[in-house]
Amino acid sequence: MRRLFPVTDMTALNPQVSDADRDWSLDELADAYAYPEGGERWLRANMVSSLDGAGQHEGRSQPLSSDTDMRIFGTLRGLADVVVVGAETVRLEGYRPARAREVFAARRAAAGQGPAPAIAVVTASLDLDLALPLFTSPLVPTLIVTGAGAPADRIAAARDAGVEVLLAGDGAAVDPARAVALLAERGLRRQLTEGGPRLLGQFAAAGVLDELCLTVSPTMTAGDAQRIAHGPSLVHPTRFGLASLLEQDGFLFSRYRRI
Repeated sequence: MRRLFPVTDMTALNPQVSDADRDWSLDELADAYAYPEGGERWLRANMVSSLDGAGQHEGRSQPLSSDTDMRIFGTLRGLADVVVVGAETVRLEGYRPARAREVFAARRAAAGQGPAPAIAVVTASLDLDLALPLFTSPLVPTLIVTGAGAPADRIAAARDAGVEVLLAGDGAAVDPARAVALLAERGLRRQLTEGGPRLLGQFAAAGVLDELCLTVSPTMTAGDAQRIAHGPSLVHPTRFGLASLLEQDGFLFSRYRRI
C-alpha cells in the first residue's frame, strides 16, 4: 500500500522535486491512481465534498472543485475502461463524450484499452435526450444500462437511435451488481463512477464499490444538499481503509479501499 501522507506539497510524489509550487504531472497522478493489477473487476468512485458534507452546491459539483481536482478527474477517466453515471447527473452536469488524450495514449495502448473510456448511463426511465453529443457523436459508443421492465418504447427508441442498451435487472430499476458484472463481461473491468449521489448510494448498498476517491473541498455550503451517497442506510456500515492522501491549496485528495 502506497502512503503519501502527511503531505504538505507535491514532493510527496517525488522527493527529488524541490519546487513545491509546480503542478503534479499527469504521469505522476496516473501512477498514483493506477488500478490494481490483475484481471478482476474494480469499481472506483470519484466524488467531491464540502467540509460540511455537501456533495454538490445548487445541484452541481463544479462549485466545490478546483483545477487540481479536475486534473485528477481527467486522470481517473484516462485510466478507466468505462465511466458509469446516473441519468440525473448526465442531465444536471451536461455530460459529453469522453475524449482521447495524447498524454494517456501510450498507457492505454499498453493496457489493451481503447482511445477513451465508454460512458455507461444508468437509468430506469430512459428519460434522456438522445440528440445530445453523448449519444450522437461519441468517440467510443455510449451505453445505456437499464432494467428489463423499463418503458419498452424508450428502449426501442434508444436502440433505433443506434445506442446499445444493456438490461441489468428484472424490473425497471437497475441491479447494481448485475450492471457492473455485465460491463466486466464486455471487457470493461476498470470501472469508474462519477455519481450522482443516488447511484453511489446504490453501489454502496449492493456492496460492489471497491474504492472511493474523495476530494474534500475547503468550503462550507450549509443548505440541504445531498451527501456524496444518498439512499437507504446500510444495515452494517462498510469499512474502508485509507490508501493514499494528497494535499494542495487546502484541498485533500484521498483514496479509500474497501477492507
